[in-house]
Amino acid sequence: MVSIDKSLFYLYDKYILFIYEMGDTMRISAKGRYALAALIYMAQREQNGEYITILSISEGLGISKIYLEQVFSLLKKAGLVFSAKGAQGGYQLARPSKAITVLDILSAVEVSLFEPAQETVAEKNPAIEKALRLSAFEVVDQSLRQALRGITLADLVRAAEKYKEEQAIMFYI
Repeated sequence: MVSIDKSLFYLYDKYILFIYEMGDTMRISAKGRYALAALIYMAQREQNGEYITILSISEGLGISKIYLEQVFSLLKKAGLVFSAKGAQGGYQLARPSKAITVLDILSAVEVSLFEPAQETVAEKNPAIEKALRLSAFEVVDQSLRQALRGITLADLVRAAEKYKEEQAIMFYI
């Protein structure tokens, strides 16, 4: 995992705490969540080198095949997956899971997550506008990007395997 400056986590943690105190959480669309889940599913199977069909991902995750086709179109356009047609066709990761970050995935499918903040009071009070932009919004955006850049698909696979093992242990107790 990439080393991240602790001050970035501090700022990010403060932002998340603020969001939770306001009764809200960071919004990642269904498209973003499905892209992450589908690529984790693929990364769990990357060792066998076979292509994975959208149908098998759909069945394995309980996500609409039609919706996954839209997601994979964006992932392919971003160069995160490639496809092959034919009887043995499907999708493969374009890079090893340790070289694909959550930032890569969300940047490919989330249009609004990384849009610049709209101006708030620029016309009447440009000093407040600049303070908001430079001291809050850009700091949060950079912290978020750094945090998401520090989480790889391989990290998520390891976490999923850990939670799967914990579930199995809890089931048998």
